[in-house]
Amino acid sequence: MNRIVKRFCAAATLLGFGLHSALAGPAVITVQADQPGHKIPPTLWGIFFEDINLSADGGIYPERVRNRNFEDTAKPDHWTLLTNAQAKAEMSIDTEKPVSAKNPRCLKIVVTDPAGSRAGVVNGGFYGIAVEKGESFRLSLKARADGGFSGPLTVSLESSDGSIVAQEKISKLTTDWRNFAATLAAKTTDPKARLVISTTKPGTFWLDMVSLFPKQTWKNHGLRPDLMEKLAGLKPAFNRFPGGCWVEGDRMKEAYRWKQTIGDPSERRTQHNIWQYEATHGVGFHEYLVMCEDLGCEPLFVINCGMSHKENVPLEQMDEFVQDALDAIEYANGPVTSKWGAVRAQAGHPAPFGLKYMEIGNENGGPAYRERWALFHKAIKSRYPEIQLVANHWSGGYPTNPMPEIVDEHYYNNPEFFMAQAGRYDKYDRHGPKIYIGEYAVTSGAGLGNLRGAIGEAAFMTGMERNSDVVIMGSYAPLFCHANHKRWPINLINYDGARVFGIPSYYVQQMFSQNRGDVTLPITVDAPPTEAGPKGGAIGVGTWLTQAEFKDIKVTRGGEPLYSCDFANGTQGWKLLGNGDWQAQDGVLRQNSRSENVRAVAGDRKWTDYTYSLKARKLGGAEGFLILFRTQRDNEKSWWNLGGWGNRRHAIEMGGVIGQEVEGSIETGRWYDIRVELTGSHIKCYLDGKLIHDVTAPLIQSLYASASRDDKTGETILKVVNVAAAAQETEIKLNGVAKLASAQALVLTSESSTDENTLDNPTKVSPKSQKLATPTPSFQHSFPGNSLTVLRFKGRP
Repeated sequence: MNRIVKRFCAAATLLGFGLHSALAGPAVITVQADQPGHKIPPTLWGIFFEDINLSADGGIYPERVRNRNFEDTAKPDHWTLLTNAQAKAEMSIDTEKPVSAKNPRCLKIVVTDPAGSRAGVVNGGFYGIAVEKGESFRLSLKARADGGFSGPLTVSLESSDGSIVAQEKISKLTTDWRNFAATLAAKTTDPKARLVISTTKPGTFWLDMVSLFPKQTWKNHGLRPDLMEKLAGLKPAFNRFPGGCWVEGDRMKEAYRWKQTIGDPSERRTQHNIWQYEATHGVGFHEYLVMCEDLGCEPLFVINCGMSHKENVPLEQMDEFVQDALDAIEYANGPVTSKWGAVRAQAGHPAPFGLKYMEIGNENGGPAYRERWALFHKAIKSRYPEIQLVANHWSGGYPTNPMPEIVDEHYYNNPEFFMAQAGRYDKYDRHGPKIYIGEYAVTSGAGLGNLRGAIGEAAFMTGMERNSDVVIMGSYAPLFCHANHKRWPINLINYDGARVFGIPSYYVQQMFSQNRGDVTLPITVDAPPTEAGPKGGAIGVGTWLTQAEFKDIKVTRGGEPLYSCDFANGTQGWKLLGNGDWQAQDGVLRQNSRSENVRAVAGDRKWTDYTYSLKARKLGGAEGFLILFRTQRDNEKSWWNLGGWGNRRHAIEMGGVIGQEVEGSIETGRWYDIRVELTGSHIKCYLDGKLIHDVTAPLIQSLYASASRDDKTGETILKVVNVAAAAQETEIKLNGVAKLASAQALVLTSESSTDENTLDNPTKVSPKSQKLATPTPSFQHSFPGNSLTVLRFKGRP
């Protein structure tokens, strides 16, 4: 273990339910600036790009036309007809004379009786085509016509009000496919423009591979500039790509196969994405490698290992998949004289990319994964011993035969969970595999991505940095999200066609990455604890894999009624969460689904010091009841879990902490009397009049910190996270420093822990620089509530 105070090791376990004392006075942080510890790997802070939430098509790949090759489905998705009372037209998908045998569909348009009016087709892009005045686009398409029609076709960019933004004409169509190209320069700015292809003459024509691509892209390599600048701002050391569940697919026919993503874009496979859209692979394996090169980061390619969500390739048929891995390495690194190195050179990149890392599968586990891990490991290490292989740490742990060099762990939870896990790696085996935390993020209890979630992640990241002798890589997930196609609750970078913003977590990632040290410095933190969960909140009921019913719900304070419900108005006034099946009848609220984590919440989130009573009856299923109290945020766990963990235990769960577990089960068909009494931080839980739990709310460490040294500048870098609501006065001691020459601070905080950034207010929560008066090596500093502070000191021993 590196030289870190043992207090961090105990943070997740000792500061739990039932702790009644708190540290008095100011906090103290002590850094041994003259006793450098282990080297911090330069790979520690990276990114993970998954094709999710329209992050490629509609995101970094700036193609404006959606379903440009008409391969999405058997219908012309995202294309509509342009007609009016005079002009008539029909459209359909046609495969009789394809441009490409791999992508045989095209769009057939039949125009009849235009009577001088125009008719044709319209594409609105990805929720509108964003254009800016003066911006130029390369228009290209393939077209043919029947013998009686030669055009012209008018191709125009039009504003949402119908006015012309840019326009060109295409003529001389023939019965054979021809390529047409033009430049469209926008005369106005409109985030919701559309592409219109029309004619005023009757006839039949066909379209394929209709593209509208901006001339200006990031480093002229075909990616959207503002989104890529956001990535560049993170200074990532590596990029894990392309997924994620996207690599696996729901079934093997939807698995990611890199050889189908290279070459002429018109020949690439259009593939159904598990995140509910079709992917063109405009960003294919080659483009990912170029992206990494342009970002100055190491590529980490995740390859499918013959496993999907619902089926696996038989072991005797795995040769093809193992060969895919070997060929991917040859494409990235092989000489131009090799088969796949020559294909890379033909794509415009004769120099090798220098791939060093490959991950075998994503979130795969069990015996099937262990068998496949051994196959890939043997084949790759035999031919490319220098490639570092990453194994999945999933169901059943990670494979050990052969032992991986690196294992990939994933964590998603609420802010308090990540705070409690800041000491997770303090006691990890230093002789086992290195750790890559490939996916981690607060995904509940943080709105759409608020300050509190970012602070939870920052606390966890101090533990990653302190333990970077074993944790060598980490990446937040997911990275990107189109505002109109959100398939994951919280995402780092959000955008529409014209705007972009990072949630507060983006700035946490940036602050850690842009303030990397070269070596760790020993640090101790002595600070008062703070409550893990909210001090007050609403009430509710819920189930987990169980059917149940509830009645006689009452909330009182000091014997006076605060709330009661007889369900005379059904579930009015209740917020129903999860995949439940609720019915309210005859004074009883019944939940008929056996889904996980089904809840109904009611009351005032400002309530404190109350008694909550009700009756509950299990109707069937695996467990018992969830009795919610002090509920502040949707999806947070603040409840009494009765008959949880397979109907074996009762426990209180708050702020990511499970406390005072006792053996117990819930019988089917029996009504139970349940009562929860809340007084300040004191919680009492009664079942049928018997006291089951008598605890105080769980406490967690209020300050989390890591320290390092920048060898180039000689600066000491101190990262401090205050997870408490109030500011924390702190004495900072920089031992081994005789005098400080300068000190500066970068602070991320906001007025409220629930503050978020938006497209309209993209930097509401963003870091602010502060130049500090040069202090002595021992000085006082106040860390704001819910804040991340990076302090940099220049001094001499």
